[in-house]
Amino acid sequence: MKPLPPSNWDESLQSILDDMSGRPLNVHGLMANHPQLLKSWWKFRNYSIAGGDLRQRECELVILRVSARLKVWYEWASHVVRGQASGLSMQEIERVREGPAAAGWNERDSALLTAVDELIETRGISASAQRQLGQYFSSNQIMDVIAIHGMYVTLACMINTWGLELDAHVRERLPESMTRENFMSRL
Repeated sequence: MKPLPPSNWDESLQSILDDMSGRPLNVHGLMANHPQLLKSWWKFRNYSIAGGDLRQRECELVILRVSARLKVWYEWASHVVRGQASGLSMQEIERVREGPAAAGWNERDSALLTAVDELIETRGISASAQRQLGQYFSSNQIMDVIAIHGMYVTLACMINTWGLELDAHVRERLPESMTRENFMSRL
Protein backbone atom coordinates (compact mmCIF):
# COMPACT_ATOMS: atom_id res chain seq x y z
CA MET A 1 0.00 0.00 0.00
CA LYS A 2 1.23 3.48 -0.85
CA PRO A 3 0.33 6.92 0.53
CA LEU A 4 -2.52 8.56 -1.34
CA PRO A 5 -1.82 12.00 -2.78
CA PRO A 6 -4.14 14.64 -1.27
CA SER A 7 -6.05 14.93 -4.55
CA ASN A 8 -7.20 11.31 -4.07
CA TRP A 9 -8.29 11.64 -0.44
CA ASP A 10 -11.89 11.04 0.49
CA GLU A 11 -13.75 14.34 0.87
CA SER A 12 -14.52 13.44 4.51
CA LEU A 13 -10.82 14.04 5.25
CA GLN A 14 -10.81 17.71 4.21
CA SER A 15 -10.47 18.94 7.81
CA ILE A 16 -7.27 16.88 8.17
CA LEU A 17 -5.89 18.33 4.95
CA ASP A 18 -6.75 21.76 6.30
CA ASP A 19 -4.96 20.97 9.60
CA MET A 20 -1.87 20.05 7.59
CA SER A 21 -2.15 23.12 5.31
CA GLY A 22 -2.72 20.79 2.37
CA ARG A 23 0.66 19.08 2.92
CA PRO A 24 0.03 15.88 4.86
CA LEU A 25 2.93 13.66 5.81
CA ASN A 26 3.41 10.34 4.04
CA VAL A 27 2.12 8.50 7.10
CA HIS A 28 -1.14 10.47 6.87
CA GLY A 29 -1.35 9.67 3.16
CA LEU A 30 -0.89 6.01 3.98
CA MET A 31 -3.69 6.11 6.54
CA ALA A 32 -5.90 8.01 4.06
CA ASN A 33 -6.36 4.65 2.34
CA HIS A 34 -8.75 3.97 5.26
CA PRO A 35 -10.63 7.27 5.72
CA GLN A 36 -12.65 6.20 8.76
CA LEU A 37 -9.52 5.04 10.55
CA LEU A 38 -7.66 8.27 9.79
CA LYS A 39 -10.60 10.42 10.92
CA SER A 40 -10.98 8.44 14.15
CA TRP A 41 -7.25 8.49 14.84
CA TRP A 42 -6.72 12.22 14.15
CA LYS A 43 -7.87 13.62 17.50
CA PHE A 44 -5.73 11.11 19.40
CA ARG A 45 -2.80 11.97 17.11
CA ASN A 46 -3.13 15.66 17.91
CA TYR A 47 -3.35 14.95 21.65
CA SER A 48 -0.35 12.63 21.53
CA ILE A 49 1.90 14.78 19.37
CA ALA A 50 1.36 17.63 21.85
CA GLY A 51 2.47 15.32 24.68
CA GLY A 52 -0.80 15.12 26.59
CA ASP A 53 0.08 16.02 30.19
CA LEU A 54 3.79 15.39 29.56
CA ARG A 55 6.24 18.14 28.75
CA GLN A 56 7.10 18.15 25.05
CA ARG A 57 10.66 17.02 25.79
CA GLU A 58 9.35 13.95 27.63
CA CYS A 59 6.91 13.17 24.84
CA GLU A 60 9.76 13.26 22.33
CA LEU A 61 11.85 10.93 24.50
CA VAL A 62 8.98 8.41 24.45
CA ILE A 63 8.54 8.67 20.69
CA LEU A 64 12.26 8.46 19.95
CA ARG A 65 12.71 5.44 22.22
CA VAL A 66 9.79 3.60 20.60
CA SER A 67 11.26 4.45 17.20
CA ALA A 68 14.70 3.16 18.18
CA ARG A 69 13.42 -0.03 19.78
CA LEU A 70 11.14 -0.85 16.84
CA LYS A 71 13.72 0.26 14.25
CA VAL A 72 11.45 2.79 12.58
CA TRP A 73 13.65 5.19 10.66
CA TYR A 74 10.64 7.18 9.43
CA GLU A 75 9.50 8.13 12.93
CA TRP A 76 13.02 8.51 14.30
CA ALA A 77 13.96 10.97 11.57
CA SER A 78 10.64 12.79 11.87
CA HIS A 79 11.21 13.35 15.58
CA VAL A 80 14.90 14.34 15.59
CA VAL A 81 14.02 17.93 14.67
CA ARG A 82 10.95 17.89 16.94
CA GLY A 83 13.16 16.57 19.73
CA GLN A 84 15.64 19.39 19.24
CA ALA A 85 12.80 21.92 19.25
CA SER A 86 11.60 20.45 22.57
CA GLY A 87 14.99 21.08 24.19
CA LEU A 88 16.78 17.79 23.59
CA SER A 89 20.39 18.09 22.50
CA MET A 90 21.74 15.97 19.64
CA GLN A 91 23.81 14.11 22.25
CA GLU A 92 20.64 13.23 24.17
CA ILE A 93 18.84 12.21 20.98
CA GLU A 94 21.74 9.93 20.06
CA ARG A 95 21.79 8.58 23.63
CA VAL A 96 18.13 7.54 23.35
CA ARG A 97 19.28 4.65 21.15
CA GLU A 98 21.55 3.41 23.96
CA GLY A 99 18.66 3.26 26.40
CA PRO A 100 17.91 4.14 30.00
CA ALA A 101 21.16 2.78 31.42
CA ALA A 102 23.37 4.99 29.23
CA ALA A 103 25.63 7.38 31.10
CA GLY A 104 24.32 10.91 31.23
CA TRP A 105 20.60 10.44 31.91
CA ASN A 106 19.14 11.91 35.05
CA GLU A 107 16.87 9.68 37.16
CA ARG A 108 13.68 11.17 35.69
CA ASP A 109 14.70 10.54 32.06
CA SER A 110 16.05 7.10 32.91
CA ALA A 111 12.75 6.17 34.60
CA LEU A 112 10.82 7.35 31.55
CA LEU A 113 12.98 5.40 29.10
CA THR A 114 12.83 2.32 31.34
CA ALA A 115 9.03 2.49 31.26
CA VAL A 116 9.04 2.62 27.46
CA ASP A 117 11.39 -0.36 27.28
CA GLU A 118 9.19 -2.35 29.65
CA LEU A 119 6.08 -1.49 27.63
CA ILE A 120 7.77 -2.78 24.50
CA GLU A 121 9.23 -5.88 26.14
CA THR A 122 6.40 -6.95 28.46
CA ARG A 123 3.39 -4.84 27.41
CA GLY A 124 3.25 -3.31 30.87
CA ILE A 125 5.21 -1.30 33.42
CA SER A 126 6.48 -3.26 36.42
CA ALA A 127 5.65 -2.23 39.99
CA SER A 128 9.24 -1.12 40.60
CA ALA A 129 9.31 1.00 37.44
CA GLN A 130 5.92 2.49 38.40
CA ARG A 131 7.31 3.48 41.80
CA GLN A 132 10.26 5.17 40.15
CA LEU A 133 8.04 6.93 37.60
CA GLY A 134 5.69 7.98 40.39
CA GLN A 135 8.48 10.05 41.93
CA TYR A 136 8.44 12.32 38.89
CA PHE A 137 5.17 11.81 37.01
CA SER A 138 1.47 11.94 37.91
CA SER A 139 -0.91 9.08 37.18
CA ASN A 140 -2.24 11.01 34.18
CA GLN A 141 1.28 11.49 32.85
CA ILE A 142 2.01 7.76 33.23
CA MET A 143 -1.19 7.00 31.32
CA ASP A 144 0.01 9.39 28.62
CA VAL A 145 3.36 7.58 28.43
CA ILE A 146 1.47 4.34 27.82
CA ALA A 147 -0.92 5.91 25.29
CA ILE A 148 1.75 7.78 23.32
CA HIS A 149 3.89 4.65 23.27
CA GLY A 150 0.89 2.70 21.94
CA MET A 151 0.11 5.19 19.22
CA TYR A 152 3.68 5.05 17.96
CA VAL A 153 3.78 1.25 18.12
CA THR A 154 0.70 1.26 15.87
CA LEU A 155 2.36 3.68 13.47
CA ALA A 156 5.58 1.65 13.55
CA CYS A 157 3.69 -1.46 12.50
CA MET A 158 2.07 0.37 9.56
CA ILE A 159 5.32 2.05 8.51
CA ASN A 160 7.34 -1.16 8.74
CA THR A 161 4.63 -3.19 6.98
CA TRP A 162 4.48 -0.91 3.95
CA GLY A 163 8.06 0.43 3.94
CA LEU A 164 7.03 4.06 4.10
CA GLU A 165 9.56 6.51 2.69
CA LEU A 166 10.65 9.54 4.68
CA ASP A 167 9.07 12.84 3.65
CA ALA A 168 11.50 14.94 1.58
CA HIS A 169 11.07 18.06 3.74
CA VAL A 170 11.93 16.02 6.85
CA ARG A 171 15.06 14.58 5.23
CA GLU A 172 16.18 18.10 4.26
CA ARG A 173 16.05 19.32 7.88
CA LEU A 174 18.11 16.47 9.34
CA PRO A 175 21.73 16.95 10.34
CA GLU A 176 24.06 15.49 7.68
CA SER A 177 25.21 12.74 10.05
CA MET A 178 21.62 11.55 10.55
CA THR A 179 21.07 8.93 7.85
CA ARG A 180 19.01 5.77 7.69
CA GLU A 181 22.18 3.70 7.44
CA ASN A 182 23.70 5.39 10.50
CA PHE A 183 20.45 4.91 12.42
CA MET A 184 20.10 1.23 11.58
CA SER A 185 23.77 0.40 12.17
CA ARG A 186 23.73 1.76 15.72
CA LEU A 187 20.74 -0.18 17.05
